[in-house]
Amino acid sequence: MNSLFDICGLVGSIGLVLGYLPQAIQTIRTRNTDGISLPGFIMMAVGSFGFLTQGLISANYYMALTNLITFVCSVIIFGIKMYNDHFKKR
Repeated sequence: MNSLFDICGLVGSIGLVLGYLPQAIQTIRTRNTDGISLPGFIMMAVGSFGFLTQGLISANYYMALTNLITFVCSVIIFGIKMYNDHFKKR
């Protein structure tokens, strides 16, 4: 049963990372954040940070690594979004 649990966690981790990376890469390349929800990415960053912390505390390194990657992607996208929104208003 433990191996099934680990397999599910690994599949989930891969899915989350592969879901975040294309958005982060496209945003970094194009700097286009018009269609990105700022509250949505703030909440994703908060959620990723919470699960990163939980993964570190429980020594679940799949969870920690996955959420470190998604947290960094969220922070990068958030930063670009804030930069774009700030300078578009001027």
